[in-house]
Amino acid sequence: MLDGNKFLIRGGRVLTADGMRERDVLTDGGKIAAIGGNLEHSEAKIIDASGAIVAPGLVDLHCHLREPGYEEKEDIASGTAAAAKGGFTSICCMANTDPVNDNAVVTEFIKKKAALAGPVRVYPIAAITKGLAGDELTEAGELAEAGAVALSDDGRCVRNAQKMRLALCYAKRFGIKVISHPEDLDLVNGGLMNEGYWSTAIGLPGITRAAEETMIARDCMLAGIENTGVHIAHVSTAGGAEIIRDAKRRGIAVTCETTPHYLYATDEWVRDYDTNTKVNPPLRTEADRLALIDALLDGTIDCIATDHAPHHADDKDVEYAIAANGISGFETAFSICWTVLVKGGHMTPEEMIRKLTSDPAKILGLRAGALEEGGPADITIIDPDAEWTVDPKKFASRGRNTPFAGCTLSGAVKCTISDGKIAHGGEWACR
Repeated sequence: MLDGNKFLIRGGRVLTADGMRERDVLTDGGKIAAIGGNLEHSEAKIIDASGAIVAPGLVDLHCHLREPGYEEKEDIASGTAAAAKGGFTSICCMANTDPVNDNAVVTEFIKKKAALAGPVRVYPIAAITKGLAGDELTEAGELAEAGAVALSDDGRCVRNAQKMRLALCYAKRFGIKVISHPEDLDLVNGGLMNEGYWSTAIGLPGITRAAEETMIARDCMLAGIENTGVHIAHVSTAGGAEIIRDAKRRGIAVTCETTPHYLYATDEWVRDYDTNTKVNPPLRTEADRLALIDALLDGTIDCIATDHAPHHADDKDVEYAIAANGISGFETAFSICWTVLVKGGHMTPEEMIRKLTSDPAKILGLRAGALEEGGPADITIIDPDAEWTVDPKKFASRGRNTPFAGCTLSGAVKCTISDGKIAHGGEWACR
């Protein structure tokens, strides 16, 4: 990380709440001191952003940092370095660590470790139930006071509807949100990939889309009953998006996310049994992929999250049936979205970037995702014309598990400034 009290970013197209246009940005310490034309400052280090987009630091509502307990997969230092390389300055990490983040001690440990080791802001998400076991609810008030920004048993569904209903009530009382992992394990029934043509063709047991969609419907109904909000994680099916669309029409305070891999890849990618394609929920069909893009366009899907899930090679270099679920996503997320949504002609740059900045920040009430005078100096500088080929060997993450190795993507993060310091791209910024 390159420290600097003041940076003057010149010549870029700056994205603020009132749109994108060519401006300068002056940072002073951890704040944005000024945004305007032809700024000058004799003590500031100049960053030439000509031809680049100067965006708010990216915000991720859903990632796995693995520490404590699974440091062979990732630790907070490597995870936050990977996040910075991917343009993220604010990330929310899930509770499936060892020990589980189900008490204030673990929440505080994550915050302290991140403050010492990480170049980006880390917001812990604590568990809904103790040990992620689905039985006893955690102390929502204690966790919120310790710094948890949401509750989730991500990786496991809260199967007991009454417990989920109570969790929604308690979270509302303490001003935080519940994030639902929608997965009916009875309907998963040992499946390994999306149930459909490709599961039949290659002989892997399939997972019905109803496993996801029934739980989305249940949790939308519970949120409506309790007149509170719920956030649905990693929506992957057209039917799931339609359920959420209908719930929003009926006034239910539901928000949701999808991930870059559901926007880019499909279940056809599994045909060679590459375990890097194994993810939960599974990669779906081309029709689902296109429906998710439509749902982003009409606002049904509120934001994009990475679901960064790094694994050690030993977790993936096994038979498909016993391989771990997950994709290491920080370092490819932005470029996948740019390639699919902007280069694909579905969204403007402004629209796409907001799905990765201000829109996720609003869901959990984070002071992030916006460029404004007096606000945090969290900035991502993007080369919109760059093309690059994914090479997992160059990842900052310990997890090299990605099905996108060898893919050529458009758009590249050149520099990430977090809290007024260069967290990634120092050589580019000071060239």
